[in-house]
Amino acid sequence: MEDTDWSAVTGAPSGTLGCHLARRLVQIGVKDVFSVPGDFNLTLLDHLIAEPELNNVGCCNELNAGYAADGYARARGVGACVVTFTVGGLSVLNAIAGAYSENLPVICIVGGPNSNDYGTNRILHHTIGLPDFTQEFRCFQTVTCYQAVVNNLEDAHEQIDTAISTALKESKPVYISISCNLPGIPHPTFAREPVPFFLVPKVSNQLGLEAAVEATADFLNRAVKPVIVGGPKLRVAKALQALVELADASRYPIAVMPAGKGLVPEHHPHFIGTYWGAVSTSFCGEIVESADAYLFAGPIFNDYSSVGYSLLIKKEKAVIVEPNRVTIGNGPSFGWVFMADFLSALAKKLKKNETAMENYRRIYVPPGVPLRREEHEPLRVNVLFKHIQMVAWVCEGHDLIHGTMERLQSKDLQVPSSFGTLLRKDILDGDSAVIAETGDSWFNCQKLRLPENCGYEFQMQYGSIGWSVGATLGYAQGAKDKRVIACIGDGSFQVFFETLYFSSKQYKCSKEYAIILVTVQDVSTMIRCGQRTIIFLINNGGYTIEVEIHDGPYNVIKNWDYTGLVKAIHNGEGKCWTAKVRSEDELTEAIEAATGAYKDSLCFIEVFVHKDDTSKELLEWGSRVSSANSRPPNPQ
Repeated sequence: MEDTDWSAVTGAPSGTLGCHLARRLVQIGVKDVFSVPGDFNLTLLDHLIAEPELNNVGCCNELNAGYAADGYARARGVGACVVTFTVGGLSVLNAIAGAYSENLPVICIVGGPNSNDYGTNRILHHTIGLPDFTQEFRCFQTVTCYQAVVNNLEDAHEQIDTAISTALKESKPVYISISCNLPGIPHPTFAREPVPFFLVPKVSNQLGLEAAVEATADFLNRAVKPVIVGGPKLRVAKALQALVELADASRYPIAVMPAGKGLVPEHHPHFIGTYWGAVSTSFCGEIVESADAYLFAGPIFNDYSSVGYSLLIKKEKAVIVEPNRVTIGNGPSFGWVFMADFLSALAKKLKKNETAMENYRRIYVPPGVPLRREEHEPLRVNVLFKHIQMVAWVCEGHDLIHGTMERLQSKDLQVPSSFGTLLRKDILDGDSAVIAETGDSWFNCQKLRLPENCGYEFQMQYGSIGWSVGATLGYAQGAKDKRVIACIGDGSFQVFFETLYFSSKQYKCSKEYAIILVTVQDVSTMIRCGQRTIIFLINNGGYTIEVEIHDGPYNVIKNWDYTGLVKAIHNGEGKCWTAKVRSEDELTEAIEAATGAYKDSLCFIEVFVHKDDTSKELLEWGSRVSSANSRPPNPQ
């Protein structure tokens, strides 16, 4: 602050709206914006790309731009996308709804109509043909926490700053529409260098905090075998470190809900796995559900996370810690008590109790012998994820030797002494991140043991099929120090605009030629941005997760040459490598290439598996969700 040139703030000439918005984005941590140009946002984009610290990432469609902003917000804490009026706004709407459900601050900026057109009876293009410009605005009202329509420079500064600050405070998306003729006009309210952005920290009600801590400590200290379970709202509450403090102080076992995976450190000595009811990590569900008290920090209990409402959890045994509220059993409840403050204070009041942790150690059986295969046996999904979890030992001056930890530490692995020093290199490490698409990857990726600082993301609450490709683009752009490993099903990769199929009938075209790809398109943007993601495309010929909930011919999809498609997108520009994999030997070779010769390239590995090859967890989960979905109406 001492080096600030305040004459730039108070003196002439004035700044512009476009410059102000660009600087604000940089100040809150946005270095990349994901955009699709349209005639209403072109002038605004000119001003955004003129900001030296702001990079524009042009996307192939608005939906993926929104998904990319979602992924970027997961990596950096806040994301932004720029689209055009109505046709762009309604296309990005689904992605913004997903960000809302996942508590992600995404700044959705829309280039709007000329300010002179507001209040007239004119009909504009990109609308549904009515002189009503509010359709887009009304759609965004339910999926954003604040909406600003900037068509007047007098209050533009206030509206933009209020929208951005609300997004950060609420950890939800906001909508900002900016008239296309305003970004380049100077105005006295805009300084050339905006005053640095600042949010007043939230402070707990001290009396409520003390009462909540005392009541919870009394409740848990009377328990015989209490446990801790972390949930997805740990992120929005910024309470990850506080939860670790609590686990260290109490010595309770610590589990994680499925949507919270990656938020709880899995290298912690008291980590016991994912609590997901009937499909929990082995031995984790038994410990949580047999506890006589459990503290849930930031949980979301929906039909998916509760496995069709089948969790064996009793409310009277639970302490539910929300981002700003604590409820003990059936009561009492304490408001305006923030999670991080509460967990840190509680850590100082709890007695050490390792009973549940000792029970876990008694029943725990380490993973068995690595999966073996017959000669020429087709590749199985569980073998694929065994290799993703795999480690490689680098022999100085020689190629990588791949194998599971069990195999590498066994006596039957003979390494010639001439190979030199063995150095362990994990495929999953602190410099990587896993993104799991909606589907069986949910369950297989849950079983991966994440090393320290390894990222992990998936969209469980909204569950939008196709989310992962755009989110992978955004996450990799926001966390350039990490190599992203994305596990995506063929159904998700194929998501498309069905409206074009219907309109194609009038032109008597076949469905295949009428489809415009949506999800897959932005693999081209990954290549253009020089990203080095590894994408495992699991080709099983359909929507496997839907099959296990309710099967039907609609779950079967047309098979594509996915590697051929990615090669066509690559078109010799940028770094991209593809492979088709049908056996474990081919998988081993592909992973060796992706982590060796092509470690600086985007690697696309198409994995062929049987259409009925699923995890046992998906089979169990699918039947329970199906049962919940098919409940008959209550008697009237």
